[in-house]
Amino acid sequence: MPGSESLARENETPVLIAGGGMVGLSAATFLAHQGIPSVAIEKLKASSPLPRAAFFHMRTLEMFRAVGIEGRVRRRSEEDFVPEGAIVAVESLAGRKLADIIPSLNEGVDAVSPCRRLFLNQPSLEPILRDRAREAGATVMQGAELIELKQDAQGVTVQVKDVDTGAEHTLHGRYLIAADGAHSKVRERLGIAHEGRGVFSSSLTIYFTADLSPWLGDKAWSIIYVNNSVLRGFFRMNRSSQTGFLAVNTVGDPYQDPQAAANAAADTSERRLIELVRAGVGVPDLPVKIDGFSRWRATATVAQRFREGRIFITGDAAHLMPPNGGFGGNTGIHDAHNLAWKLALVLKGHAHERLLDTYESERRPVAKFTVEQAFSRYVARTAPWLQSSQQTDPLVHDFDIELGYLYGCRETHADPRETFGMPGSRAPHLWLTRKGDRVSTIDLTGHYLLLAGPEGAAWVDAARSAAAHFGGVPLDTCRLGTDALDPEGRCTHAYGISPAGASLIRPDGFVAWRSTGSVSNPEAALREALGRSLGY
Repeated sequence: MPGSESLARENETPVLIAGGGMVGLSAATFLAHQGIPSVAIEKLKASSPLPRAAFFHMRTLEMFRAVGIEGRVRRRSEEDFVPEGAIVAVESLAGRKLADIIPSLNEGVDAVSPCRRLFLNQPSLEPILRDRAREAGATVMQGAELIELKQDAQGVTVQVKDVDTGAEHTLHGRYLIAADGAHSKVRERLGIAHEGRGVFSSSLTIYFTADLSPWLGDKAWSIIYVNNSVLRGFFRMNRSSQTGFLAVNTVGDPYQDPQAAANAAADTSERRLIELVRAGVGVPDLPVKIDGFSRWRATATVAQRFREGRIFITGDAAHLMPPNGGFGGNTGIHDAHNLAWKLALVLKGHAHERLLDTYESERRPVAKFTVEQAFSRYVARTAPWLQSSQQTDPLVHDFDIELGYLYGCRETHADPRETFGMPGSRAPHLWLTRKGDRVSTIDLTGHYLLLAGPEGAAWVDAARSAAAHFGGVPLDTCRLGTDALDPEGRCTHAYGISPAGASLIRPDGFVAWRSTGSVSNPEAALREALGRSLGY
């Protein structure tokens, strides 16, 4: 249990994290990057060997970029998977193609982000996150189980047990983040229920080894949906087409017997698992070695609350969705990112504790929207028969889900190419030149940022005064034409400001406020905007 000896002597930490998987480690990394120590408590002594959670979106890579691990993540991805792949639907791998769902994984992304989508297994990502969290000052307790918790006005106290020795430790934190998965014990102890569509398939994931290169060798297919009379689900294979998994959502004819078809995990004998892999490939005598399997329930639900006092729930503890689109893991990482900067500013005394109320008010609507979009994709790609009994939301462009979700707006999402820096949207990506280097506007965020037009010198002065008024809250400034050059002359238009205007961007890269032009008292205007963003 790394770090447990020192913790036994010094058991105070600002933030405790229940769960040291992908979302918990992301939370620890983002907090450490903000200068906030945390302790992540993880029952497993090593990452799960099963290659779960593979598709990572642009916004997630932007977050990894901000904490310095984008390069590590991309290099590992290139070792395991073909870059720039596609998502298709087939009758079987050896049969006919049914549809090109996403013909090219990164088509159009250069216009909206400095980062590109990629595939990476969770067991490959977690060590990168764990190392970065520890490098930045977080503690990760592996092989430790959270067995009791209680909270009061001062913080949260947990009892932790070493899974090998049974030794127990008491830890205390100001706050606790629950990132302990779909069967969250923390959420259960808080009595927070889920609401939504419930379970619509008892699904099965089969991990296997088989040489599929004769059918995949010259095809850059990342996700392959299979729809035939035996099963409906999808393949994901590694770069060599030798190992991977088949997720099975339904078996047989769902139009005749939907209840039986939805129980895909009823038979997990080796014979049946091999039979399903062969049916997906379309080769009845294919040599197949089964490496493992997991049962899981395809569901679309959201927790009724994301906060209880000093405890916040994130990731699968807060929302569950089918894997279609790869939104589940990404949404959990975004939860952690949204929460980390807010906790940091409150703990450092720069923000009012009311700022923490915005975690639920911002993230829960986004989760509901994303869950419904994942469900709509599940129906469209795998279970069209559900359209007769389930009303689904219209499919929106993936960009709207990955980058276009909105905070504090009447709408839940928009096309990120058309938000033009409106408050509540993610600040647009453009390339600038700063000190001779090409940088994205995304790279300027991390603290509060005042981005001013070329005629916005008064806004820069006002920003310094406003930051000092709020106890020296970290606030960077960038005046176009002076601090950074806009070689294409597009930045003010993209941010919806005139050359004399300014935009205030939060540490998470979302626009808090903007003034399209100059005002008579910029210091008062900016002080009011910054104070509102800090919860005052």
